[in-house]
Amino acid sequence: MAPIDQVHLHFSPASLGLLNVVLGLVMFGVALELKVEDFRNALKTPRALALGLVGHHLLFPAMTYVLVSIIEPTPSIGLGMLLVSSCPAGHVSNFLTHYSRGNTALSVSVSATSTLLALVMTPLNFAFWGNLHPLTHDLMREIRVSPAEMLAVIFLLLGLPLALGLWIAKAKPAFAHKLQKPMKIFSLLALAGFILGALGANFKHFIEYIHLVLGVVFVHNLLALVTGYSLARVISLNEYDRRAITFEMGIQNSGLGLILIFDFFDGLGGMAIITAWWGVWHIIAGMTLATFWRRRDPHGHTATEAAT
Repeated sequence: MAPIDQVHLHFSPASLGLLNVVLGLVMFGVALELKVEDFRNALKTPRALALGLVGHHLLFPAMTYVLVSIIEPTPSIGLGMLLVSSCPAGHVSNFLTHYSRGNTALSVSVSATSTLLALVMTPLNFAFWGNLHPLTHDLMREIRVSPAEMLAVIFLLLGLPLALGLWIAKAKPAFAHKLQKPMKIFSLLALAGFILGALGANFKHFIEYIHLVLGVVFVHNLLALVTGYSLARVISLNEYDRRAITFEMGIQNSGLGLILIFDFFDGLGGMAIITAWWGVWHIIAGMTLATFWRRRDPHGHTATEAAT
């Protein structure tokens, strides 16, 4: 095993407990902006919804399995790649879609539905692909991750806050509206702070091993973005919808991934470093692409329609 496979990043139990609360609040804040109608509206664009969900929860993990086989990283980095690909879409995808003048309603519908499915699909995908791949299955057996235990944690982190946020948004819409902006700011700052804090607390290991994950994350994220856009084009979605699907495939909930790594893998080096860098890089890549698209009207839509 490579040295990075034997490194365990440090994150105090108190800090980890705080992060669990923070991620729950982040999910609660996202849910405040959702309505039951968002899920109903998703059914009005069944092709786009199906592509977003199948691409995110089935195709991307399978593609990651193939990518791990091709580049043959160290086992812990490979396992980190599989975990990232198994996480639901990150809520930043909604902001990036809106900023790029894409179909924000579609983005919200796909990411909300993706999060619901992640309660089951994240532990199942990770257990299936992690145990299947010859590079990572020994590490999986050594750690013995229980999909049921991971499901319980994900339900507490995502399911309950999502249900509570949806209930408040419906029962007390005025109160929910007041909370939306501060919760959105809190979400961005809290997750960015955690990722940077995790890197800062383990800066020595990060500097020592970052060269092993820079290229891997670049290729992995680029593959997700390009595949999302290409598949949307193949099934003849318009440019307005393609941008939403692209970000739904290319933006992962890396905050959830890091919590699972510290909860179940004791901060295993390769997993933690690649997931933390994913959290930084997909925002850089996403903002770059969104800025490029923002200057170009989606085909078939006026500037006013695209901006709504």
